[in-house]
Amino acid sequence: MISEKNAPRFLGAAFLLVIVTSLLGGLITNSAIGTGSIADILAHIAKNLSRMKAGILFDMLNSLGVIILAALLYTVLKKQNKIVALIALGWWLGEGIFYAISGLGAFALIPLSRSFIQAGAPAHSFHQALGEFLYYGIYKQGITIHMFFYCFGGILWYGMFYRSRYIPRVISLFGVLAASVGAIGIMAEFFGYAVPMAVYIPLLPFELIVGFWLLLKGINERIG
Repeated sequence: MISEKNAPRFLGAAFLLVIVTSLLGGLITNSAIGTGSIADILAHIAKNLSRMKAGILFDMLNSLGVIILAALLYTVLKKQNKIVALIALGWWLGEGIFYAISGLGAFALIPLSRSFIQAGAPAHSFHQALGEFLYYGIYKQGITIHMFFYCFGGILWYGMFYRSRYIPRVISLFGVLAASVGAIGIMAEFFGYAVPMAVYIPLLPFELIVGFWLLLKGINERIG
């Protein structure tokens, strides 16, 4: 059973699990989807159905991992401020839900891609219109919205880590800054601005550092 005493080490493992499933899911799914027009995307998916399903499976594991991670963060940090911890928990539950919705959009592209190929890949048909809705309206937008929930929840979680001194403050401050920059970037995306991936990259080393730190050292309970 997970008790408050060993929760920090499980929390570290959860951070690392989410990183692995997120990276694998993103890389595999993107390689199965390919690039180009929506017709090109549907044709590419139809040729890589097993890869597409594998990527979606990792995405669903990531969604589950986020929910577990949020519950463990709440267990570890609720003593700092229970109300803030509940708000942050809600943000990250929203993150997990929208990531799952994004995966649902990707999964729906599979039968559509089959139908598109079986119909002879027609130049003008409902396949393209429905494909654009599923790909751009659900899959891509779901990822964007999930990042919105992640960044604002992360600011609260990492701020509580900074206040608690459970981990070195330089680590938690790095997390707050990375999540804040990510929040600015994701809001800019909502208004149609192109945001480079470099804006979100600092979140990866932070999660790796905090994950390994908590897994190997736990928290400084004497201060907390």
